[in-house]
Amino acid sequence: MVFSPVSAAGASGAVWSGVVTYVVDGDTVRVRAPGGGKPVSIRMDGIDAPEVCQAGGTTSRDALKLRVLGKRVAVYGTMYDDYGRLVARIVLDGEDQGAWMVAHGQAWSYHYRASAGPYALEQQKAKNAGIGLFSKSHAKAPVYPRYFRKQHGSCRAEAYSQIAGPDFSERMTRK
Repeated sequence: MVFSPVSAAGASGAVWSGVVTYVVDGDTVRVRAPGGGKPVSIRMDGIDAPEVCQAGGTTSRDALKLRVLGKRVAVYGTMYDDYGRLVARIVLDGEDQGAWMVAHGQAWSYHYRASAGPYALEQQKAKNAGIGLFSKSHAKAPVYPRYFRKQHGSCRAEAYSQIAGPDFSERMTRK
């Protein structure tokens, strides 16, 4: 990812709040600021979730959707990626949603070169517990999204339904 700084008005670890209006996938949401206007597309900092068209992708998206859709979140971010998305931490009721996604096996800690990423501990715990992406129920080990995109290209997440499967909510509340 290549980043560029946010304008001076949003710089210095800017914090603002807004309501999540759409969940694109397990690491991208749209948030409308209190003043209204067009929702801001936000790529969650520090995680990489499966593409919606790859194994675990819709489950990851649905997990995030159940947690944040329609809720007011705090947004901490000052950089944009190559696609014009704000790269930010999303916090709901004091809990970092990136950490939650990784801890529940719904995303990987974003690693680059020698760095295991900011949520490496959460990822190791999810692996040890065998939950989510790290579950033994997968026919084969899930592919890290960067490698999946390199081999298959990116999915158009907007083309996929925003409706979780009928048993998804039940699966998430049993844990």
